[in-house]
Amino acid sequence: MKRTVLIGLVFLFGSRALVAQAVVSAIQGTVKKVDSATKTIVVKAADGTEHTFHFVGRTSVQGAEKTVEGAKDAFHGVKEGSEVVVHYSKKGTEEIAEEVDHVGKGGLKVAEGTVSKIDRGGKTLVVKTADGTEETYHLTDHAAKDAGKDVAKGAEKSAKVTVYYTESAGRKVAHFFKAL
Repeated sequence: MKRTVLIGLVFLFGSRALVAQAVVSAIQGTVKKVDSATKTIVVKAADGTEHTFHFVGRTSVQGAEKTVEGAKDAFHGVKEGSEVVVHYSKKGTEEIAEEVDHVGKGGLKVAEGTVSKIDRGGKTLVVKTADGTEETYHLTDHAAKDAGKDVAKGAEKSAKVTVYYTESAGRKVAHFFKAL
């Protein structure tokens, strides 16, 4: 009996630890430093805080320059001065870059409008633009998890947002969006 309870407790707390590590957050800012020796970038957020993110084998980069040289380096063309959104997880005190979205000049496309619908399960976001048309964006996994974090509940259908997206196979894919 004691062994069964002990195994149950180990499973319960062990699974909670795994869930805690899987949490991904996002921050927008400007790359201040790129260190290829330690495979890190330092990003200064709008509130002035600086974050050091570690690039790992699974780190993906969206919207960065796709030069041959940029594709070969660990940072895929992200350099000092780049405006980025970093989706990251934490392992202890270390911040691991899961995805880096280049959102400045030459990066992801940008659209603004009013949210008509957010479907987290279906991973879609519908935005009504200034000219009255509705655009549907397919959300990446990170964007779906972040969907609406800064869009107040109840105001989801009227929130003004900026959407950062790419186009793939005729579909608009939102990598990040934020309330204005």
